[in-house]
Amino acid sequence: MTAEQTALPADVTERWQARFRAPRISLPDWAEDAPHRSVYASDASGVVEQYAWDRSTDTHRQVTDRPNGTLAATVSPDGETIWWFADTDGDEFGVWMTQPFAGGPDEVAVPEVGPAYPGGLEIGRTVVLVGRSTDDGSELWIAPRGGTPQVFYTSPEPASVDALSRDDALLVYSHSEHGDPRYPALRVLRTADLSLVADKWDGEGRGLHALEFSPVAGDARLLVGHERRGREELLIWDAEAGTETELRLDLPGDVTAGWYPDGSALLVGHDHAARSELYRYDLATGALEQVETPAGVVRGATARPDGTVELAWSSSERPPVIRRADGPVVLAAPGAEPPAGYPVEDRWVPGPGGDVHALLVRPAGEGPHPTAFLVHGGPESLDDDSYRARRAAYVDAGYAVVHVNYRGSTGYGSEWRDALTGRPGLTELEDVGAVYDALVAEGVVDPARAILSGGSWGGFLTLLGLGTQPERWAAGIAEVPVADYLAAYEDEMEGLRAYDRALFGGSPEEVRDVYVRSSPITYVDAVAAPVLVVAGANDPRCPIRQIDNYLGELGRLGKPHEVYRFDAGHGSLVVEETIRQVEVALSFALRHVAP
Repeated sequence: MTAEQTALPADVTERWQARFRAPRISLPDWAEDAPHRSVYASDASGVVEQYAWDRSTDTHRQVTDRPNGTLAATVSPDGETIWWFADTDGDEFGVWMTQPFAGGPDEVAVPEVGPAYPGGLEIGRTVVLVGRSTDDGSELWIAPRGGTPQVFYTSPEPASVDALSRDDALLVYSHSEHGDPRYPALRVLRTADLSLVADKWDGEGRGLHALEFSPVAGDARLLVGHERRGREELLIWDAEAGTETELRLDLPGDVTAGWYPDGSALLVGHDHAARSELYRYDLATGALEQVETPAGVVRGATARPDGTVELAWSSSERPPVIRRADGPVVLAAPGAEPPAGYPVEDRWVPGPGGDVHALLVRPAGEGPHPTAFLVHGGPESLDDDSYRARRAAYVDAGYAVVHVNYRGSTGYGSEWRDALTGRPGLTELEDVGAVYDALVAEGVVDPARAILSGGSWGGFLTLLGLGTQPERWAAGIAEVPVADYLAAYEDEMEGLRAYDRALFGGSPEEVRDVYVRSSPITYVDAVAAPVLVVAGANDPRCPIRQIDNYLGELGRLGKPHEVYRFDAGHGSLVVEETIRQVEVALSFALRHVAP
């Protein structure tokens, strides 16, 4: 096949690139005591940066401007100060900075708290809580206004600051002293003297997640996520009174929530079968009323002081928008709307652990089609009915696209999410294989023209799948993957090492065979398809050395492969760099698996 035959028509290239170049905006985070002041993220400059928005004057100001972007920021309750996290070229290791909302110099927020991976941030009116993580474990700090910052908790295991009460009297943090950071426990302290108020742990295999304290001053109620019945549900815990109330909502999927500003109701997010909905739950009457939104996915929602609900919404066909639930657009990105995407079809396929939910997009024409299996990362994540520029680019190029919400994915209950424990990678690929076989039998997928691709955990599954299922795949594209698990464990951030110990059943010193069994480099001899690896030089999650180990083995064995390196971390916040990576991937796919 010639280079001309693998090049996409100019109009197709322009269309898929336009989806990436169209600016995006995150749901604004507003100041509790000054709700007209908000902070949001946008890539309008070509790089994801943080912006300040004064709604009273409808003025916008770019807060950060860094070569590789800025991912995290928030605003103080009084609306006077923006806090943003400064890492180095995407390595996620850094410090919190502050800048006046109206503009001015950046300063290190709490100089006593040294550089680290972030472990939570809670900004009160009289006190600030900062969590940090290093190779030595976790430290949680309290910084009273006008006082001396001090460490109030240390642990070799992961911990994070999670919530601060409206009157700054109580704090809550999550910890994993019991040994499994996937299922954290909660502890509430008084900020005045750091005395213990209460502990809560639901036992092995059941996590607790502190969501928010009541927005009413003097109200000690804490909204908590739990999974006592095998899925994410809600309870309200008053640690001072020693009471809790489980909220049993008649909804089939996982739920999360936030408070309405007067504390009388909850804004409930409901996720089920790759779609999401919103509800208002009245705490006094128990009435559950749906907040009407179009079919699709809500990426975040917030109830404003006037009772309106703002949300970030998209669907597989329609691009993201920040809108009110009753219809009006709240915040629009500059420029033209990007091209529409393609609708997804649902498939439920019998698998070894139960029915597997998959999403399918078909290109024009009759099948069987050349197909890209784009597997999600995480593993505690999922693919859904949201707008995906990368998915649409593959369809534009002539491929069908399949997403598989394999065991390990969220949104299908605790048992499904935890089913890969002790056998990660191989378990998920059984589900990918089941969907592959079903769609081949249906006449959708051409078994001679199937690509396996994914990023992060999806990149790990890609490399592992190429080695353990070589008969299925004609090409593989692995982005920022785990490739050599033993070396990855040595080099990754400590929080991920703790997660791996829980997932694998111990450290490599304790269960080395389990790591070897799930490591892509173990099966590199069996790889038969050409491989493209995309790697970030500063990636703390899937470090570069272990990727180089895998690439070295491919080279030693004479296996066809290509590599694209970029100078950032676990992905890029630079739009043109992302486009270059998709160009490289599509070019590789077109050269090896013709549409």
